[in-house]
Amino acid sequence: MGGGLASIARAPAAMIKTPPSLKELPSVRQLRAFIAVYHTGNLSVAAERLALTQPAVTVLVRDLETKLGVRLFDRTTRRLRRTEAAAEAIGYAERALAELTAMGNTMAEFAGTRRGRLRISVTSTVAQTLLPEKLARFRQRHPDIKVSVDDCAPTELVDHVLSEYSDCGVGTLEAQVPGLEEKVFLRDSVVVAGTRHDLPGEARTITWKQLAALPVITVKAGYGMRTRIEQAAAAAGVELKLEHEVSLLTTALAMAAAGLGVAVVPRTILSAGAPAGLVTRALVRPQVHRTMSVIYRKDRSLSPAAQAFVRLMAG
Repeated sequence: MGGGLASIARAPAAMIKTPPSLKELPSVRQLRAFIAVYHTGNLSVAAERLALTQPAVTVLVRDLETKLGVRLFDRTTRRLRRTEAAAEAIGYAERALAELTAMGNTMAEFAGTRRGRLRISVTSTVAQTLLPEKLARFRQRHPDIKVSVDDCAPTELVDHVLSEYSDCGVGTLEAQVPGLEEKVFLRDSVVVAGTRHDLPGEARTITWKQLAALPVITVKAGYGMRTRIEQAAAAAGVELKLEHEVSLLTTALAMAAAGLGVAVVPRTILSAGAPAGLVTRALVRPQVHRTMSVIYRKDRSLSPAAQAFVRLMAG
């Protein structure tokens, strides 16, 4: 069995053809000139169609013949006659130009956000509250973009963006992450929400020392703003009574509405549709703020669709 890859490996170097360089390939202008002359059989008419001079068309066709190493037309005093080589080449030339035209049209649609896809990773609470309105506006502006939303746990958000599972992410970062660009689009204050039984009176604020006397519902360690809550409690010199720890802020609100404790949540979560019967107090001494950001990789070019989404979120 001397054939196969072994015989190729032993083949003389002269028998192994290398791909032609770009200089050896026909140019678009040469192909267009050839096609026009082929179908008109007349240099003057072809030149008029191409908005070129006749000598320019003549040069383009001759240069193409030189590159191909064949004569494409026999020239007479009255007209040009196609050769057999021209009849063989015309199909390739027309397909090549058609593919280039299709590529140009597709890229124009892609650049103009009339084609493409957008993959967004977003923390589950944001997916339920802030994202739907923003996404509806994006779809109105770019109806031809295919959008997929991955609602994930806060601990998964960074990994999904860094691994390029998604084009960008929306959520809260506790600290800067190497390799990620962050564009903050929302700064939010943290409030306490509960029933009238848990938060009696008409006060507008509650201190951390007052909060320490109540059963608290908040997100799990490593989720969203939990680190900032712990830092603020430590700064106030108190230890919170953590009654329930949840994954979703909306769950915290639902439990607070049922009288299971008071929820420590960002104010915007309430504006997105809180359960009935809840009252709120601004949390002070110290105040805590949460930022919401669009994040994406620094070392990757965002697609036009992703750029449009980032602009909408950050605008």
